[in-house]
Amino acid sequence: MKLIIRNAKIIDPQSPFHNQTVDILIVDGFIEKIGNSLANSDNAEEIKLDNLHISQGWFDSSVSLGEPGFEDRETIANGLAVAAKSGFTGIALQPNSFPVIDNQSQINFVKSKANSSATEIFPIGALTKNAEGKDMAELFDMKQAGAIAFGDYNKSLDNANLLKIALQYTQDFDGLVITFAQDEKIKGNGVANEGVVSTRLGLKGIPNLAEELQIARNLFLLEYTGGKMHIPTISTAKSVALIKEAKAKGLQVSCSVSVHHLTLTDEKLDNFDTRYKVAPPLRTEEDRQALLAGILDNTIDMITSDHNPMDIEHKKMEFDMAKNGTIGLESAFGALMNVLPLEKIIEKLTSGKAVFNIESSSIKEGSKANISLFNPEVENTFTKTAILSKSKNSAFLGMKLKGKAYGIVNQGKLILA
Repeated sequence: MKLIIRNAKIIDPQSPFHNQTVDILIVDGFIEKIGNSLANSDNAEEIKLDNLHISQGWFDSSVSLGEPGFEDRETIANGLAVAAKSGFTGIALQPNSFPVIDNQSQINFVKSKANSSATEIFPIGALTKNAEGKDMAELFDMKQAGAIAFGDYNKSLDNANLLKIALQYTQDFDGLVITFAQDEKIKGNGVANEGVVSTRLGLKGIPNLAEELQIARNLFLLEYTGGKMHIPTISTAKSVALIKEAKAKGLQVSCSVSVHHLTLTDEKLDNFDTRYKVAPPLRTEEDRQALLAGILDNTIDMITSDHNPMDIEHKKMEFDMAKNGTIGLESAFGALMNVLPLEKIIEKLTSGKAVFNIESSSIKEGSKANISLFNPEVENTFTKTAILSKSKNSAFLGMKLKGKAYGIVNQGKLILA
């Protein structure tokens, strides 16, 4: 592949061309030359796009696709194509499939499905067998096969001793333990954030305490055992404060927040629309502002779409009965541009690579071409026609977005939306 990207503004503080508008020559998957008005002597393909900006390739730390077992929700092939057209060069694949990704052969299976894709797949192995929270899964074998971390998707580990053992065991091979935080006994039958909105609507509430108590317990265990812990999709102001305090102590803890928790609140539930039923639940405006502050002061390490396709049969039903989850890849960048500055968004869409020990490539001559292409200024309303996923359960339908992803260059391929 020979490609010249014309008039692209580079957003990459690690690049000597940061904030410069230049041409980029890419040959066989590597950046060969960066400069102004590069000559096209080899009949290279040329890309010219309106207000084109580029950055290091975006990485999403929490994506569910369904395959194997739930191909009606999404396949790996189409899910990776969606990610590429949404600007993501890499995704961490959650293990909530059927069967659950809890052994070496399942890791090999999902990796083999992604061999020819421009977007790379980085599997997360289940922490416990069948994600049931009883017995530890084959963590070392999965690590050897390519698993980047271990966690049971959207399931909190009630057994504190099992988590203690996992944190101790994974230190032998530099493993990362993911701990979704939601105390199931405190959550009970709750389906929405406990507060004014849930009371008004007559919905059973999930108090902030359900998340915060579990985070506090997990951080105490981490302080005792050592090791590395990642807390995904936090949703409350107190959670941010707890993690900030733990980092100040020197604990190896990281965390993420979802796009929907940064842009939406529980006020969206007024019409009992199940598109807004997610885990953890959408919280209050006060919590949302605290999450944004956590991004700005770098307490929160990364932003994820927490993309979770769900078939219509599990969404078009009573709110109490509907399953949690929203898709988010297609709308992630445009939604974030409504609430955060561009450079901070790019930072939080790329910094997850370091946490998960994934190689990153700065935009400079000689580097691998791992690049996201986007326009940060175009405005549009997100509609069903913009959904590329098989499932259509988007919480962002009807939202005005600012900015759009054009696509990616990665693995020697150019993919444009």
